Amino acid sequence: MSDKFKIALVEDDRLIGGMVKLNLEKSGYRAEWFETAELLLEQLRKELYDLFILDITLPGISGLELLKKLRSRDIDIPVLMLTVKNAVHDKINALDTGADDYLVKPFNMDELMSRVNALLRRSHGKRSLPSSRVLIINNFQIDFSTRKCDSNSGAVVLSEKEAKLLSYFAAHTGQTLSRADILEEVWGMDVSPTPRTIDNFVLKFRKLFERNTEAPEHFISVRNKGYRFEK
Repeated sequence: MSDKFKIALVEDDRLIGGMVKLNLEKSGYRAEWFETAELLLEQLRKELYDLFILDITLPGISGLELLKKLRSRDIDIPVLMLTVKNAVHDKINALDTGADDYLVKPFNMDELMSRVNALLRRSHGKRSLPSSRVLIINNFQIDFSTRKCDSNSGAVVLSEKEAKLLSYFAAHTGQTLSRADILEEVWGMDVSPTPRTIDNFVLKFRKLFERNTEAPEHFISVRNKGYRFEK
């Protein structure tokens, strides 16, 4: 499977969490590890994932409660549950709540990876969009494959150039980009837009996605340099 897939692991046992994350990354996945459900829920405001691996017994919000919250938000990403519970009714409860698979601790790491691969294969067949083709800004979702997005102006479709510029910003999150670099990478040197063209595009992005266009949090001007995008 490709490293374009991003997996969220919620596990409070540091030994297990570290080992699972290491093996996921060795298999080419991008893995983010959270020790509580609350931390994942906070991250979901700005990130999407292709698979969740959830421990059932967690401090605070349990894995089962977390699963309920995910499904109540219409998040249909596959979920693999991890637990020490082996009773049949526990498995049924997890599956009825919306889990796609269930693995009992202690588990074999090869079996875990096999289940992860199988879940992603099945879900990828149904989903046209991996998480790497989606960007979320202020809970607005931008789909780069269709250029459709939610915004302060409602549902809109970005132009090809707008989508390309937004994708370029997202790929360089946190980096200050000069107008010259942006023009070269997004427009190419065989056309003749001006730096003002970029300014106009950024102004539109602010109107579409910022909470306050006068105090932007995501499309930030860097004096005498260019722009910086922050998630």
